[in-house]
Amino acid sequence: MVEFFDRLFDAAPLLALFITVSLGYMVGKLTIGQFVLGGVAGSLLVGVLIGQFGIELDTGMKSVFFALFIYAVGYQGGPQFFRSLNRRSLNQLVSAFVMCLVGLICVLISAWAFNLDRGTAAGLAAGGLTQSAIIGTAGDAIAKLAGVTADQIKVMQTNVAVGYAVCYIFGNLGPIIIVTWFLPMVMKWDIRQEAVKLAKEMSGGTPQLEPGQFNAIRKVTTRLYNVTEGSNAAGKSAIAIDRDLSDAAVEAVLRNGQNLAVSDDTVVQPGDRVAVTGVVDVLVDKAPYFGPEAAAPDHFQLVEEHREIIVTRPRFIGKTIGAMREELGVETRHGVYLVAAKRMGRDLPNLDGLELHKGDELLFIGAPRDLDRVEGLLGYKITAAAVTDFVFFGLGMAIGILLGLIQFKIAGIPVTIGTGGGCLLSGLLFGWLRSTHPQFAALPTGASNFLRDFGLAVFVAIVGISAGPQAVTTMQQYGVTLFFLGVGVTIIPQIVVFFFSYYVLRIQNPIEALACVVGGRSANPGFAALLAKAGNATPVVSFTVTYAVANVFLTIWGPLIVGIITKNASP
Repeated sequence: MVEFFDRLFDAAPLLALFITVSLGYMVGKLTIGQFVLGGVAGSLLVGVLIGQFGIELDTGMKSVFFALFIYAVGYQGGPQFFRSLNRRSLNQLVSAFVMCLVGLICVLISAWAFNLDRGTAAGLAAGGLTQSAIIGTAGDAIAKLAGVTADQIKVMQTNVAVGYAVCYIFGNLGPIIIVTWFLPMVMKWDIRQEAVKLAKEMSGGTPQLEPGQFNAIRKVTTRLYNVTEGSNAAGKSAIAIDRDLSDAAVEAVLRNGQNLAVSDDTVVQPGDRVAVTGVVDVLVDKAPYFGPEAAAPDHFQLVEEHREIIVTRPRFIGKTIGAMREELGVETRHGVYLVAAKRMGRDLPNLDGLELHKGDELLFIGAPRDLDRVEGLLGYKITAAAVTDFVFFGLGMAIGILLGLIQFKIAGIPVTIGTGGGCLLSGLLFGWLRSTHPQFAALPTGASNFLRDFGLAVFVAIVGISAGPQAVTTMQQYGVTLFFLGVGVTIIPQIVVFFFSYYVLRIQNPIEALACVVGGRSANPGFAALLAKAGNATPVVSFTVTYAVANVFLTIWGPLIVGIITKNASP
């Protein structure tokens, strides 16, 4: 049987790769309590086992798939990362950076104290700090080391993967223990109660919705009325009725069973059935204006559209929403209703006094013909089509690769961020560009998720398969020691930085403080456990800010560790 698989994998190495991904993610679904191994660690472990067959894979594939993965990570985190760079979140940014820095210091002290080589030290960082991207950035940096033999490079790249595998399990488990049990116990916090309290503060007293729930109260609605003789609407044109109602408009007129083509000059007659769309507050008492409410005829449809329009026209930049409404006038804006506003992806209060900035996203409801009339005056619409902009995608990847070629020195130590770090920075930039100028650099969520997940899965599988032959040797040399070093790298930064953030940075809200811990550690399982304890989404904001910062710095630590640690592995 062994000989059969040996020949099979020699004939078709890609078969081994996809078997590794499949089995790895199957193993990754195994759960022990709240702990889930995950597909990344599962693929790495399965890859090491399959790698015992001595399979040769093109190393260029590893670089390509890692670049795709890390670009997608940067692209998705770009808006949050740049949005977090403000004075309000400064303390959280500092907390995240200090967490990354203390983690780096723990890794370097461990490496010097236990004489770890560059690859093993980077693997300790990748697993203990649960940052899979370090495997790629460190491996890339190792490949570019001067004066190091090819055999030494191969061994150290293997050691990165093995160190990651040894330290990763507790790297995931540690933050769960710290934020859901240890710190709440020490501080005497009830996570659920604190989350409910914070939710009430954040929502201005509005109850927090549970998963699967939605607000059934709608701001804009459509009602049908039978127009009666002597009513205010009888004998008036559609535009005259719109002026009377201001925030409501006649959208359809049914006469003798026929749906008329409505224009501003269409005159409403007694006996007509009219469909009126508008703000609920306006329509709630309008039966006397038209006549009694009516049911819609069978098969009658009134097609309207949600349309996001980006504000770009100088005419409205710096003006309030209320001023925009007044300037547009009833003749222009009738039939168009503003229901939401966003800035760089963040929801804004839809208030008359809100000042508009260039690039704000305004969500309108209305008939297509009415929306077309307003769109050109405000800016342009975001297309609903989910299509990747390959012009900017290719440009972003190219810029990332070019950035990876740049070499610089820190304290005399030559450092390069490599293709991985370059594509991360490029992804951050293009993700931010998309959030501020949505007509550029489109990479739909489904596409970016696929690039991120599949790129990482294939990359880690290749790393595991390539590391297979050397993995046993490294485990025998460092196994137990490396595991306990990983425990230290996982636990120490969290405890030290929590108290630093609490007492020095004054991040004292329990939910925000705990979210900063898991975010600064890029600890997704810990965040999931905190969410489960909180029972609502209150940890998300603080986690997003710190997680975005941690992803950038922890990824860059890979080549930095390779540059600072000077010991090379023996071939």
